[in-house]
Amino acid sequence: MATTTHDTPEPSRRDFLTIATIATGAVGVGSLAWPFIDQMEPDASALALSSIEVDISQIQPGQIVTVKWRGKPVFIRNRTDKEMAELKNTPPGDMKDPQPDSARVKKGHENLLVVVGVCTHLGCIPLGHSGSFDGWFCPCHGSVYDASGRIRKGPAPLNLAVPEYAFLNDKTIKIG
Repeated sequence: MATTTHDTPEPSRRDFLTIATIATGAVGVGSLAWPFIDQMEPDASALALSSIEVDISQIQPGQIVTVKWRGKPVFIRNRTDKEMAELKNTPPGDMKDPQPDSARVKKGHENLLVVVGVCTHLGCIPLGHSGSFDGWFCPCHGSVYDASGRIRKGPAPLNLAVPEYAFLNDKTIKIG
């Protein structure tokens, strides 16, 4: 049986100086780059727009209110019992982007729908209480959404987006 030995040289002073120089350079580059990276963070005014609180106590059944959030319109619709009954009976095969109405609203507040008011085709603003499903209609290219914001006809590929939102109490919601 043959035994082999490997001679590994001991680290020299030159190796130590090389590693120390590289480490010092990396710290220096990081400290110079940090102010440039940090200035890319959003300022306080942008962070203030990241969420809004909306009083929903005055929205009547059948009414749509539009608020601005992050520079986009957000539609808040207080749906009637008749509208909600029609939406629950919609067969998924009739939708381009099938999604049940219950997945688009918060439990206990099924009558209130909150959607970003931007058409998913080319970013136009749809008109409320329009179209063949009494939801939204985008006059630019003919996309038709139902009262749940689901695409039913036209070139739009997806439903109107549902933003992150929460009920703070029975009269106020926080979007964002």
